[in-house]
Amino acid sequence: MKTWFMRLLLGGSFLWLIACDSGETPSATTPTTPTPGNPAARWQVTDAFPNLTFASPVELLAAGDGSNRLFVLEQRGVVRVFRNAPAATGSDVFLDISSRVASGGETGLLGMAFHPNFSTNGQVFVHYTRRQNGQLQSVIARFGSDRTRVDAASEEVLLAYDQPFANHNAGSILFGKDGLLYITTGDGGSGGDPQNNSQNLNTLLGKILRIDVNSRTGNLPYAIPADNPFRTTTSARPEIYAYGLRNPWKMTADRTTGRIWIADVGQSTREEISLLERGGNYGWRLTEGRECFNPSSNCNRAGLVEPVFDYGTSEGRSITGGYVYRGKRWPTLQGQYIYGDYVSGNLWALRYDEATRQATNTALTRLIGSLSSFGEDEAGELYLLNHQSGRIQQLELK
Repeated sequence: MKTWFMRLLLGGSFLWLIACDSGETPSATTPTTPTPGNPAARWQVTDAFPNLTFASPVELLAAGDGSNRLFVLEQRGVVRVFRNAPAATGSDVFLDISSRVASGGETGLLGMAFHPNFSTNGQVFVHYTRRQNGQLQSVIARFGSDRTRVDAASEEVLLAYDQPFANHNAGSILFGKDGLLYITTGDGGSGGDPQNNSQNLNTLLGKILRIDVNSRTGNLPYAIPADNPFRTTTSARPEIYAYGLRNPWKMTADRTTGRIWIADVGQSTREEISLLERGGNYGWRLTEGRECFNPSSNCNRAGLVEPVFDYGTSEGRSITGGYVYRGKRWPTLQGQYIYGDYVSGNLWALRYDEATRQATNTALTRLIGSLSSFGEDEAGELYLLNHQSGRIQQLELK
């Protein structure tokens, strides 16, 4: 979801970004593109469901209800469902809110999460953009379903906030192991965070939010968790769990440890991967990855959460976050964070030791097309979404 994504996200010009890439020297932590002599080059990308194609897919997920179904979000505002079988020949509409979704560029239906008790309550949550009286907004909404199809008329808007520009809408939502809903928000767009939203605790932009959808606080249609870090901070939004993010395009939870991984798209030099910390400040716009951004040097890094890993524009220009692999098909990838880059198509496996804070990054292969997202099925097996071709793909050994 990022050839157009990059054109908008960096101040309106993809060519401007390329012009700024003037002989950058990769750091010691920069991953290496696979070559024929590299053992990692044994991986390849193949179609997982050869008979299926989707319209600009941006997310794939399972319901966790034992049904072995897969759900694909099409950016225009439609969710399609099909049986998880390579020979699947068709998909059905699970949700259609295309008439209320503002789609195109970096807008659209961007994220979905199933309630932990979906098998009994049928609740589904989505993150999308809309036009309300001419104003672009991001929306977090709850829908009811009979578990085979969502009732579009059942929408309950939990949260809606204005977007000053059309880009940097982030879009991920997920339920953590604590049963609470986590939400990524972008910095509001344009380039360089001109309003400094990410460092402003009085706005929801450039943040990770956390809310309780099973309770209510006052007149809110949700509750503020008691341990949210800014719940009692004057002039801070109590929904905020972490801040200082630019455009966290994908956020996922390790199904074994519960740790939440964030992939934050960079401005002009670094793409970064971080682990979620309560109350953490991830630095934007002071820093971009491990480098100063505004100011361009001698920035105050005190108290900032450093990324687990970052890479430069010689390797890619728009990170697409993935998953910590917990499937059984590929034991050599077990416990590693599999991710990629929308523009270059490069795919990597990151092994991270939290005790030593050491990261080992291995290049796997390259996807031809546009890597918009990853997905997991109920068994923890991994899929890749090709925004350009509309195919659901997978890693295979040659």
